[in-house]
Amino acid sequence: MPNVLELKSIRTRMHTVFEQFKQLQGTFEVDLGTQHHFSSGVYAKQMMLPKGYFAVSHSHAYDHLSILAQGKVIVKTDEDTQEFTAPACINIKKHLNHAITALEDAHWFCIHATEETDPDKVDEVLIMKEGA
Repeated sequence: MPNVLELKSIRTRMHTVFEQFKQLQGTFEVDLGTQHHFSSGVYAKQMMLPKGYFAVSHSHAYDHLSILAQGKVIVKTDEDTQEFTAPACINIKKHLNHAITALEDAHWFCIHATEETDPDKVDEVLIMKEGA
């Protein structure tokens, strides 16, 4: 578990990365090699996060699992900031905004319970709208 000084350093780095992202937002596209996997009410979104990539903060109406299959990331939520090294299974609590920063190239899976099987609609069903 990181100590207080390490957490402050991580938060400072996260803030810096977030500010850089806000400045660059919309100026480039990153191909995450996203793959969608569906099986009997379970959905897994597989992504390849390149080192330095920041996945935008969002929340869900229910707890869900994320699996870090390879690499190292920082997961920042409304409650805390944690660093994970693969392999790791991470519980993301409902209603908490969460964002991921890849410290190394990372293979990341988001696991959700849903009956939606259309890759073009699944995020619309799963991600809470701001203010909801």
